[in-house]
Amino acid sequence: MYQKVSTDLNFVAREKEIEKFWRERNIFQKSMENRREGEPYTFYDGPPTANGKPHIGHVLTRVIKDMIPRYRTMKGCMVPRKAGWDTHGLPVELEVEKLLGLDGKEQIEEYGLDPFISKCKESVWKYKGMWEDFSGTVGFWADMEDPYVTYHDDYIESEWWALKEIWNKGLLYKGFKIVPYCPRCGTPLSSHEVAQGYKDIKERSAIARFKVKNEDAYILAWTTTPWTLPSNVALCVNPDETYAKVKAADGYTYYMAEALLNTVLGKLGSEEDNGKPYEILDTYKGKELEYKEYEPLFDYAVGICEKQHKKAYYVTCDTYVTLTDGTGVVHIAPAFGEDDAVVGRNYELPFVQLVDAKGEMTSETPYVGVFCKKADPMILTDLDKKGLLFDAPRFEHSYPHCWRCDTPLIYYARESWFIKMTAVKDDLIRNNNTINWIPESIGKGRFGDWLENIQDWGISRNRYWGTPLNVWECECGHMHSVGSREELYELSRNEEARTIELHRPYIDGITFPCPECGGTMRRVPEVIDCWFDSGAMPFAQHHYPFENQDLFEKQFPAQFISEAVDQTRGWFYSLLAESTLLFNKAPYENVIVLGHVQDENGQKMSKSKGNAVDPFDALQTYGADAIRWYFYINSAPWLPNRFHGKAVMEGQRKFMGTLWNTYAFFVLYANIDGFDAARYKLDYEKLTVMDRWILSRLNSVVGEVDHDLEQYRIPEAARALQDFVDDLSNWYVRRSRERFWAKGMEQDKINAYTTLYTALVTVCKAAAPMIPFMTEEIYLNLVKSVDETAPESIHLCDYPAADKTMIDKRLEEDMQEVLEAVVMGRACRNTACIKNRQPVGTMFIKADHTLSGFYQEIIRDELNVKEVVFTDDVREFTSYTFKPQLRTVGPKYGKQLGGIQKELAALDGNKAMDVLNVEGMLKFEVNGSPVELTKEDLLIDMSQKEGYVSEENNGLTVVLDTNLTEELIEEGFVFEIISKIQTMRKESGFEVTDHIRVSVSGNDRVAQLAKKNEASIAGKVLAESISENETFGNTKSWNVNGEDVTISVEKV
Repeated sequence: MYQKVSTDLNFVAREKEIEKFWRERNIFQKSMENRREGEPYTFYDGPPTANGKPHIGHVLTRVIKDMIPRYRTMKGCMVPRKAGWDTHGLPVELEVEKLLGLDGKEQIEEYGLDPFISKCKESVWKYKGMWEDFSGTVGFWADMEDPYVTYHDDYIESEWWALKEIWNKGLLYKGFKIVPYCPRCGTPLSSHEVAQGYKDIKERSAIARFKVKNEDAYILAWTTTPWTLPSNVALCVNPDETYAKVKAADGYTYYMAEALLNTVLGKLGSEEDNGKPYEILDTYKGKELEYKEYEPLFDYAVGICEKQHKKAYYVTCDTYVTLTDGTGVVHIAPAFGEDDAVVGRNYELPFVQLVDAKGEMTSETPYVGVFCKKADPMILTDLDKKGLLFDAPRFEHSYPHCWRCDTPLIYYARESWFIKMTAVKDDLIRNNNTINWIPESIGKGRFGDWLENIQDWGISRNRYWGTPLNVWECECGHMHSVGSREELYELSRNEEARTIELHRPYIDGITFPCPECGGTMRRVPEVIDCWFDSGAMPFAQHHYPFENQDLFEKQFPAQFISEAVDQTRGWFYSLLAESTLLFNKAPYENVIVLGHVQDENGQKMSKSKGNAVDPFDALQTYGADAIRWYFYINSAPWLPNRFHGKAVMEGQRKFMGTLWNTYAFFVLYANIDGFDAARYKLDYEKLTVMDRWILSRLNSVVGEVDHDLEQYRIPEAARALQDFVDDLSNWYVRRSRERFWAKGMEQDKINAYTTLYTALVTVCKAAAPMIPFMTEEIYLNLVKSVDETAPESIHLCDYPAADKTMIDKRLEEDMQEVLEAVVMGRACRNTACIKNRQPVGTMFIKADHTLSGFYQEIIRDELNVKEVVFTDDVREFTSYTFKPQLRTVGPKYGKQLGGIQKELAALDGNKAMDVLNVEGMLKFEVNGSPVELTKEDLLIDMSQKEGYVSEENNGLTVVLDTNLTEELIEEGFVFEIISKIQTMRKESGFEVTDHIRVSVSGNDRVAQLAKKNEASIAGKVLAESISENETFGNTKSWNVNGEDVTISVEKV
């Protein structure tokens, strides 16, 4: 029969056994093979980097990315789940630099690119085994035997094909552009990389005095980057705004925006000038100041400007200048800002860049070798000494840092390669609008807004470990993009082109003649952004278009992807960008965006804060199913998850613990009775109302969960399963226990077993994608152990389908009303401080219809009440009082509030409540003015007659008669004695079938009550006899309803 089930809720060791079972039996591979002819449902796995450890956030992404494919597989789909590894990029280089004790690009090149690249290849697999163990422990199923690897030559060749396609469309270009640049890494960052590294910092800004040429006056200009002032070549004003020339209280004459005079100069007022900070001498439109010349703050760039034969140091105009802060005048340094660069091009300003590629000030300045941002205080000091610093206010702002090395970024003019995403903006937006974003607000809002303002993709990196940019260039300027190994061989006639590794420095050795001048074409030195690698996975994983064309077309686009919200401008974007450029369609149809995992206080987890949770420790402590379940049911996936042990344990207790204990109950009694589920089938016509109810609930829930998962409504599906398991255990099983305890194997007992068995097996199949370990263990014991023909694993079964013939909505609604009445009745007992074991006389129920005697019997039994009476009027026992809800009534009827209170106090509570329920509001007049109050405007209190307690909710009212007769009190004593004896049976370790003898001593009243009701007590506790004043076996003192008594029990 069935293996005995432990009620221990520590599932970790059991999960390891199931993981071993899956591995030894190749269950994952069989689940794929079984569905080979099924409808394709493609899932793309965003590749992790194997040189970084998994963190708790990866548990969330893994469990979502595992559950949906499991569900679709059980629905009959063929779901390819190819794992992948993201292996290129600067993080790998930094890790190897650290390993080798190198610092920066110069030392890497001294060390040698060949050995450095070899070390990078080794480094990317540093934590591969840890990732595989982690995935197995979580229950994440993916093909890790044949993963795609972004550094493999076939993968790179597919990327070369893609880049050549983009080149052929004229969308890959080399430009001189202001880019976000990391001086430590020596490489520009794409806009989606920049978005990952913003930090709030406090810095000093500068309001500098620019001396007007041939005039005793100064132009005040503000900058947040004082380090750019040595490279200043112009000032800029808004042509349409008003500017003023003022005599300030500090003795200087200034030009600046009129609207900001008080903000900037207001603090200059003194007693000598009657507190007046400035006097306006004249006003101008910004356009009138155009070409006004000034003297340079420093002379460091004067010679550079002269060499370029370009005029500098005058006022320019552009509408990008705003009056939201500063002085309304900005300084222009075209090498350090996109807006500055535009102004520079418009006015043909000289190009001055007094910061080198390391981010250090150049030799033209006295700050040579100093990191530019660290030069700020030096520059401010020198300006102050020259009398050219008006103010250096401290300000706080969000500033971008390198997401890899944490260095502050600078906006820096560099020669870079770009993909012209602005040319396909409309296509991007159109394709994005075909995607089902979950939640929609991210796709249409955060992501959609970003696409509306899309910038060209800075694709190149001046580094070493990455996919080499496939462009060859001649000194004459001719360029050619190579799209394959074969093309490279045709151009070079070098056999090595067909086999050589497609990485630096190896590929750099392949050259070919220039068709324009006969010179030598050499590969440009850049590698590409590793986000292009990950965005290429839909086609590059198949080495498309060089092979597997049919396979790619079957698996593109994906039906489902999921990653954390920070991938909005990362993988989600690179996938869409490349798919739009190459195929002009969205690469995925549905995407679940996941929120970040926080600590229990809602704080971001980090090692430095000491609040980071080690995923391996968490999995070892709580088990995979418990953590999976927590992430499914806790909140919508896109919201932040506050992860802490108490919450995980609570979820485990409410759902998994309840399901497991119900399963253990079935196995215990099925083994006692020798019930073999394989020998019986459900006979619906013979089932009780309770059986039909739970089967109706089961099929309704299966349909609901199936629909929710179909629509990616994960928390809704989880809550439906949890509610059903609660009903199954705490209502169906509890109400049916005596059927399982009955002697023999009568038809009613068989019906109870088959109903519970059906419910357990079906709900396990419905929950299998979510908690794959526990459901597998239950299935193997309940199904596979008694039916050799059954599928080998629950994950090889079909997902259950709702049997609509078993669904009776009226039955479910009536039982729901019973449940609500019972809950409210218990609340009445709690209010009256009457325990459930104490019988009461009558409960009155006011509802929209009267329940049948069957349901009334359930209510009587559950609430230990002698009579249930349905009535249309409970006014005899209750009334209502009304007070105004000040929050809503105050703003509408402020002056009449006192009169409203009096009117409400004078109402007949029951009649007023009837009106409120029918008409939706109470209407009356106060001092001749009409007043209308809805339920939202009222504080409603139900009062009750002495000896009665009432509860009301959603149109259902229950009233409990709490007056106790002597007979009811005696019966309460009997139930208490039974409870104490049952507790002692459990404490003594008796089996449920063991018979006992009982003695009651130390209290004549209780002993006599026990003797008087011996038959009733004995039948409940399996007692052969109940005696007085004997002591034997397990003896314990109790307080029974205020009476001290000693009870002894012993097995016979």
